[in-house]
Amino acid sequence: MAPSATETVTLPTRTAEQTTKLSVTANPYKELSPVGYSKKAEEEGAEGFSAAKYKNYLPTWGNEKYPALEPFEHRDHGLDADPLFPELLASGVTTNDLTPTIGTEVTGLQLSKLSAAGKDQLARFVAERKVVAFRDQDFADLPIKEALDYGRYFGRLHIHPTSGAPEGYPEVHLVHRGAGDKTAESFFETRTSSVAWHSDVSYEVQPPGTTFLYILDVPEVGGDTLFANQVEAYNRLSPGFQQRLHGLKATHSGIEQVEASRRKGGAVRREPVISEHPVVRTHPVTGEKALYVNPQFTRSIVGYKQEESDALLKFLYDHIAYGADFQARVKWADRTVVVWDNRVTLHSALVDWKSGQRRHLARIAPQAEAPVETPFKA
Repeated sequence: MAPSATETVTLPTRTAEQTTKLSVTANPYKELSPVGYSKKAEEEGAEGFSAAKYKNYLPTWGNEKYPALEPFEHRDHGLDADPLFPELLASGVTTNDLTPTIGTEVTGLQLSKLSAAGKDQLARFVAERKVVAFRDQDFADLPIKEALDYGRYFGRLHIHPTSGAPEGYPEVHLVHRGAGDKTAESFFETRTSSVAWHSDVSYEVQPPGTTFLYILDVPEVGGDTLFANQVEAYNRLSPGFQQRLHGLKATHSGIEQVEASRRKGGAVRREPVISEHPVVRTHPVTGEKALYVNPQFTRSIVGYKQEESDALLKFLYDHIAYGADFQARVKWADRTVVVWDNRVTLHSALVDWKSGQRRHLARIAPQAEAPVETPFKA
């Protein structure tokens, strides 16, 4: 049986030579892709459930290995965009803001038909609105290669070190819980909530920016995704507190995620890394400053003693988690593509749907620039 998508993992023993310490406030679990499922049941249907709609997107876990990621030059296409969005928001396109500061629903356009100028505008619009849900899209019906080529326009495609992927397409990160899977029930025997705020693979030297997630199979009700606006979270802090955060760096670790997969016999495509990133980063297009810490991958404040680091990170995590007034909840529906800016948001899937129903999504994550900080301005 596949492991729970938010299963708790045991922290490995650390040596004195480790370059970072693990914060006791950091939750050492992350949404882990299962390492096995009944492919026949997904292809043919079983236990009263229909077959998977997109069999070409069923996950596989190969033995392929990749070298460490090399730095690359990234220029955000939002810098080249017309800020009036004449192609993206042309006549006939309807927008509906979910909240004042984060989240918009868009209908009346096909992402797959956008020109290069339209894609530039998409990057900028998403940077401004943080997360955008595009309804009635044909994205999932494209050949997988075409979907990847589309994502590649926005940056080098990230290959996740542990997730399942369609056969032959490791650049696609699959979020898959098969029909009949009831492992969430065992998860809730020891946990009260499935909320797990994170920014995808923030441990990479150059984490993803403009990120695409599209639905393949959706539960009848539930399975929504929460998003938190890290720009507004920063703006809510007092100027004195903001200034204190500037100049600080935090460690982000991919070790626990990889070791959890290794213990389960899952994929380990690349050896894990630990990176240091500024606690406050600046978006290259909007110039906005955003908090850049998350409880899944951030481990400690560089130069702080453990108790000091824990206290500061706990405050920031609580501040983000309690900030319902700068969060948005995206409800999934058939043929939806959600695009968010991974640099200035956190998100969490919700494991709240009827046990045994299928939830199947695909993510394409173009990498962006290494996080940078600009000077504090009161």
